[in-house]
Amino acid sequence: MAWFEQSYQFGGAELRLAHITDSHLFGTREGCYFEVNTAAHFSRVLDALAGEQLDGVVFGGDLTQDHSSASYALFAELLAQSALDCPLFWVPGNHDDLALLAQISEGQISAAKYLQCEQGDIVLLNSKGPTPAGWCDKSHLAELEGVLCDATRPVLAFCHHHPVPIDGYLDKHILENGPQLLNTLVNSQCVEALIHGHVHNAYTQQYRGLPVYATPATSIQFTKHTAQWQQQNLGPAFRLIHWTAQGLHTEVKWLAN
Repeated sequence: MAWFEQSYQFGGAELRLAHITDSHLFGTREGCYFEVNTAAHFSRVLDALAGEQLDGVVFGGDLTQDHSSASYALFAELLAQSALDCPLFWVPGNHDDLALLAQISEGQISAAKYLQCEQGDIVLLNSKGPTPAGWCDKSHLAELEGVLCDATRPVLAFCHHHPVPIDGYLDKHILENGPQLLNTLVNSQCVEALIHGHVHNAYTQQYRGLPVYATPATSIQFTKHTAQWQQQNLGPAFRLIHWTAQGLHTEVKWLAN
């Protein structure tokens, strides 16, 4: 099956999405990542999102920390037990297993990668490579180029890895062919923004005029602008996206510890 073959259609005159990412769950609710209970943080974000009247949520990758099937089951369980009732979509992160993601992609968790709404189209990209760094395969970029070539409306893109350097430790695990992806997006002249995770903090950048937004993690944040591996428990966070006829608006929301 082609990556973008499965689609989803939103209704309504405007679109309200959330982007959450990097939950780093374990096989049990007690699992801690740098002394942060990631399941508790993730549940707090789901509770907050339930009050936002969302049309959908995009999960930005790195669902798991211990790479266990139980961590994927816990993700689905926490979602089902929350008051969040909109569909959840996903892109894979470097920690993720595509087969395990596929196993939980039913019901509220959708495997669709091409989303449509009144304002435009949304593409959910695969930046998972053979190493912790990102890589978009040649065939994936060719398929994306075809989708963008056929697009008649604005497009919003999501992936896991950061394609633009952040002047930090995670640059060693950047999307290695990020410029190729970004040029594909920019050259189409229809993409409004790219939103990603992976870097565990909030960033706003540009590439040839294309806005590139990074969303903080639901788990732990990584200190900005340091070559050292440093973590901070700043509380979980998420990004809200509001897309109307007047344009695209996005903001990050933090939940206090």
